[in-house]
Amino acid sequence: MAKSSLVWLLLSALYIASTANSASTTRSSPGAANFIKVSCGATAYPAVCVQSLSLYASSIKQSPRQLIQTALAVSLDRAQSTKTFVYKLTKFKGIKPREKAAIKDCFEVIDDTVDRLVDSVKELKNMGSSKGQDYQWHISNVQTWMSAALTDENTCVDGFSGKALDGRIKNSIKARFDHVERVTSNALALINKFGY
Repeated sequence: MAKSSLVWLLLSALYIASTANSASTTRSSPGAANFIKVSCGATAYPAVCVQSLSLYASSIKQSPRQLIQTALAVSLDRAQSTKTFVYKLTKFKGIKPREKAAIKDCFEVIDDTVDRLVDSVKELKNMGSSKGQDYQWHISNVQTWMSAALTDENTCVDGFSGKALDGRIKNSIKARFDHVERVTSNALALINKFGY
């Protein structure tokens, strides 16, 4: 993937994140907050969903499309943050060889996850005002990539199986991957709910 595309997508995600500051200082309508709460009821992690999306209520309003795009942007942001964290771990000295191998595997996994989420964000942006079969094709692509991203996230933690790999590094990676898995699962559930 070209660096300029990734930079553009990250800038888009940062724009959405910057609206959080204005969202927290500007009162959102009770309708928007209720829309998020009700929509998040369709997810596996409704409390995480409400918490991660409520900051953006003023930009989401009551738009299913904006809700989905914001949920995807949150998922991409968390995955990118986790990728940076895991990358830094690959540079640590004094890590056992099996741990180092598991960390490298996790880096490859989170890199794939970020790529799939970037593809999903692009696909939603490219679908414009598509309708009918064309719309369904775009949504199907996003659902496929999001499902693959969820599979990737679970694969990382599997690499740390066994007592020899229990410890702070495993726990830190697991906590971050668990959070990415939750926001990604929630984004997929919202896509399934509003994807028709």
